[in-house]
Amino acid sequence: MESASGGGGGATDPNGGGDGVGASSVTGSGEGGSAAAPPSRYESQKRRDWNTFLQYLKNHKPPLTLPRCSGAHVIEFLKYLDQFGKTKVHLNGCAYFGHPNPPAPCACPLKQAWGSLDALIGRLRAAYEENGGRPESNPFGARAVRIYLREVREGQAKARGIPYEKKKRKRPTTVNASTSSSSVSVAGDSGGGSSSASAPADAAAAAGAAAGSESGGAGVAPATTSV
Repeated sequence: MESASGGGGGATDPNGGGDGVGASSVTGSGEGGSAAAPPSRYESQKRRDWNTFLQYLKNHKPPLTLPRCSGAHVIEFLKYLDQFGKTKVHLNGCAYFGHPNPPAPCACPLKQAWGSLDALIGRLRAAYEENGGRPESNPFGARAVRIYLREVREGQAKARGIPYEKKKRKRPTTVNASTSSSSVSVAGDSGGGSSSASAPADAAAAAGAAAGSESGGAGVAPATTSV
């Protein structure tokens, strides 16, 4: 979150890019003492986000408890954070609507970027279950929240002229062993040519002439390449 005060608890940047967002350092009690591993940047940010949301519920009017929190309350929280946003989102009537690089400033509002909100929801969803919440009742995973995030993404893409494309995951491919195995050549005479040192074990076993070879080199299994 981008520097939200949350009415009593300081909110942090969902991107983790704000000042003071790094993981806190942990020092040992002595030169020879062992220091506990400091929490990762992600874990530190997740803990701050969780505390900020709890503070938001506490300051809510009327106050809300976590078991009563729904997807609608989560969306309300995300809209509340817009006042602390730093991303210019052009309105329909703005001359720079859909312009990725406006040449001049305008009066359009600043909001939280879609990417920041999406990352924030991911951290809060994990924190909810880590703090005893049941996955089936997780308000951060509610369908209404997913729909809201999709609408924010599409709206900001049009307003800013920056399309958000989903990254496609590359599936690991395995090279077939039969195509990657090298051919085995066996010399007929003892003084003739030499057998291939890199021949696969299964190919060597299939070749009857290679079964009695006295070379001590073990066959190299065909390598599988993962992309």
